[in-house]
Amino acid sequence: MKTLTALFATAALALTANIAMAKDLGPDQAMKLVQENKIQSFEKLNAAALAKHPGATVTDTELEDAYGRYIYKVELRDAQNVEWDVDLDATTGAVLKDHQDK
Repeated sequence: MKTLTALFATAALALTANIAMAKDLGPDQAMKLVQENKIQSFEKLNAAALAKHPGATVTDTELEDAYGRYIYKVELRDAQNVEWDVDLDATTGAVLKDHQDK
């Protein structure tokens, strides 16, 4: 029983550490990163996300610092009213994830 309790405690600590490593960046921080050329402009990042779903519109965006890597998260709604989540590497513009939101 002690082993099982220790396993659950370890898993909970690991999950908490992972959550703590990713943090949302505010608009001021994001603009500073763009001005310092550490990340691409939001227009370019939005265009890269929209290229995956022509005719869609951006409904929400978020910039995260995850393990020292800037991730730009874009929520889209396409012409068929389907929602999509697209994650991009904010530095390179590479698409990291593109999936239908359920």
